[in-house]
Amino acid sequence: MITKRIIPCLDVRNGRVVKGVNFLGLNDVSDPVELAAYYSSAGADELVFYDITASAEGRALFTDILTRTASTIFIPLTVGGGINTVDDFDRVLKCGADKVSVNSGALRNPQLIEDAAKRYGSQCVVLSVDAKRVEGEYRVFAKGGREDTGLNALEWIKRGVDMGAGEIVLNSIDTDGVKQGFDLEMLDAVCQLVNVPVIASGGAGGIKDFVTLFKTLPKVDAGLAASIFHFGEVSIQELKEVLAQNDINVRR
Repeated sequence: MITKRIIPCLDVRNGRVVKGVNFLGLNDVSDPVELAAYYSSAGADELVFYDITASAEGRALFTDILTRTASTIFIPLTVGGGINTVDDFDRVLKCGADKVSVNSGALRNPQLIEDAAKRYGSQCVVLSVDAKRVEGEYRVFAKGGREDTGLNALEWIKRGVDMGAGEIVLNSIDTDGVKQGFDLEMLDAVCQLVNVPVIASGGAGGIKDFVTLFKTLPKVDAGLAASIFHFGEVSIQELKEVLAQNDINVRR
């Protein structure tokens, strides 16, 4: 039985971890290096580091903070934000990332997915998709959820996997930061469409939401969350204990 992964997410802006609701109203949380070290020792399976304003501000990701963060942890690290070229992949991998997440850069140039997969392998290429319901369909949004691309999210995800993306992070803007549970409907549609790992992001409000996620959608490989971990509302150790009690396989 495949082990389900618990993944804290560090949304980094101007060198600090921040968190908002529905991608808006960002509040300062912590130093990313200190927080990453804490999660590494607290039982997190992986860590995601997003430089959330790099794409919107048209700049490269902050490599100095990334290098310091990567050097403090002993779990896989996925990095995203301002990834527009294969050279950007190379840069963040050399800083210590294990996987690279693409979002806006792949929307502008889908060939980036294929080129990166050929050079580094599909397991290194994570397609992060910010999706929201618009006029009866799941629509892809860019630039931190600020720009409606007009693309159908399911069609975009299928295309990305066909081009070599080895993992999907599905960020539901509708549930992000609301703490009412993951977007099971949207996740189910994606899981039925692709055969690569799918990571659920957006909406976790407590331990029960992770239990519901993995019980309802066994195909989902991981649950990603930010604020409930950052603010101490849920400890990773306790979460894993409850998941194990519910016959959900986790690394302990």
